[in-house]
Amino acid sequence: QVQLVESGGGLVQAGGSLRLSCAASGRTFSDYTMGWFRQAPGKEREFVARISRSGGTRYYADSVKGRFTVSGDNAKNTVYLQMNSLKPEDTAVYSCAATTAIAATSASRYDYWGQGTQVTVSS
Repeated sequence: QVQLVESGGGLVQAGGSLRLSCAASGRTFSDYTMGWFRQAPGKEREFVARISRSGGTRYYADSVKGRFTVSGDNAKNTVYLQMNSLKPEDTAVYSCAATTAIAATSASRYDYWGQGTQVTVSS
C-alpha cells in the first residue's frame, strides 16, 4: 500500500502560479504511475496529468497542456504539479493518486488517493 499527502494549495490571482506536492509513504512511488486529478464544485472529477514510474512519460489533459508540468523526485518519494498561468476555471480540489496500471487517465483505475488540496484562482 501507499499513503499520499498533498500540499501546496491556496488562493492565487489569475495568471499566477502554484506548485502542488504529493508525498508518498509506504511503497515507493516509483512502483506506480502517479496521477493528478481535480474536482470543482458540482462537477465530476477530471484527469489533469500523470507521470510514468520512470518519470520518462508525462501526459496532460488538453485543458492544462502548456501551463502545468508534472514531475517526480524519487529520492524524496514526492511528485509535483507546477501550475502556471492559472485561470479561474482551474479552481478545484486537486488530488494525487497512484495506480499500478502503466497508463491511465480514468480515476477508476487509480487505487490510492490523497485527501486533496484546495486551489482557488481569483479573477
